[in-house]
Amino acid sequence: MIMDPQVERPAGENKSIPLYPILLVNFIGTLGFSIILPFLVFLVTRFGGNALIYGLIGATYPAFQLFGAPILGKWSDLYGRKKILLLSQIGTLFSWIIFLLAFFVPLSTIYVINSASLGIIVITVPLLIFFISRAMDGLTGGNVSVANAYLADITQEQNRKANFGKMAASTNLGFIIGPALAGVLGATIYGELIPVTAALLISLAAVFIIAYRLPESRFSIPEKYPEKVNVRKVFGQEQKECYRVKEKEKITIRDILEIRNVPYILVLYFMIFLGFNIFYTAFPIHAVQHLNWSVTQMGIFFAFLSLVMVFVQGPVLEWIGTKYSSGLLILVGSIILGTNFILIMSGNLIIIYIAGVFFAVGNGLMWPSFLSILSIVAGDKYQGSVQGFASSSGSLASIIGLVGGGILYGLIGSGAFLVSAVIIFVVFFMSIRLLSFREMTA
Repeated sequence: MIMDPQVERPAGENKSIPLYPILLVNFIGTLGFSIILPFLVFLVTRFGGNALIYGLIGATYPAFQLFGAPILGKWSDLYGRKKILLLSQIGTLFSWIIFLLAFFVPLSTIYVINSASLGIIVITVPLLIFFISRAMDGLTGGNVSVANAYLADITQEQNRKANFGKMAASTNLGFIIGPALAGVLGATIYGELIPVTAALLISLAAVFIIAYRLPESRFSIPEKYPEKVNVRKVFGQEQKECYRVKEKEKITIRDILEIRNVPYILVLYFMIFLGFNIFYTAFPIHAVQHLNWSVTQMGIFFAFLSLVMVFVQGPVLEWIGTKYSSGLLILVGSIILGTNFILIMSGNLIIIYIAGVFFAVGNGLMWPSFLSILSIVAGDKYQGSVQGFASSSGSLASIIGLVGGGILYGLIGSGAFLVSAVIIFVVFFMSIRLLSFREMTA
């Protein structure tokens, strides 16, 4: 069975699908990923890496997602969201199996780099396995874009902003429990082995939930089309057919860029991810080297950020989302978020946690509102494809940001956060145009 982008569901049918299965899938996927956030930097440094290697390992996922996400997004338009979500989650499961192997191989040195600017970098077998694991996960990593397309399929127009807020809240709930679990499980005598095993088991659970609990959000049609040539040969004359099935369309990046406002939205998507990922690489290194944080302290901080974001993206966004346009919320959120990056440069623990509140509030207002606009601009027909190309835009920015964040922190230390602030303030000025989208988002 293949999906026909020209075939639409009867009005309101896919809108009646409940939200909780996709929210649960999103939560479990985030939980499995976020478990390793507090201690990945410790693993990398223990196995011979430094800030640059940490950034490169982080960039491996979006580098391969850059190729995988558009394909998976396009397939989700043609073959259905559920099948592609299942494929993506199976890829994640196998990537965790590979990641787990790094704990059982010898700590053998493959190559040593001694650079005046980059420092001493030791490439070991476990680090190589980390790269392979993240590459596999990235290649099948279309789950976020396909999940967003699925949510757009089943969401009524008036509930769009609130539902994307709930999706973001389910993501952040995973980020609350994941780092907290990492802090508890990582404190045992088995160290990081238990959290990684937990991530593997969580991914396995997600496979079963998608397979047995997630309904499909799109129709399918028979794969074999009527063959007009054979009919003509039988009757020996031109037949006027009473039905016609439109052939599957090949969707290219050029087609996507011709959709009104999509290029502008993709540029914003790129800029937002660039600012975030410089921070995501620089902050864990900053916490370990400058703040002397432990795995537990790192887990507590990430859990705190996510807890505030769940509150903002849940009840707060649901309340104010009906009063203000998405464009205005993006503008306000970007100002608050950019201010966070300036505050977090401080070495004072209280100011850092205040910055965390700014981060959570700014991101909580901005990101779901932006996803709401993206889903509207994409439309129904190419929803999965646009979401896939948006993920690729984010992946390209993540590659640059994660690698650049490691290099920047090695060169200018906490000044890397100032670079993130400048980028998000640029997003603020670019987003002023979104105020003209009021009729679509109010």
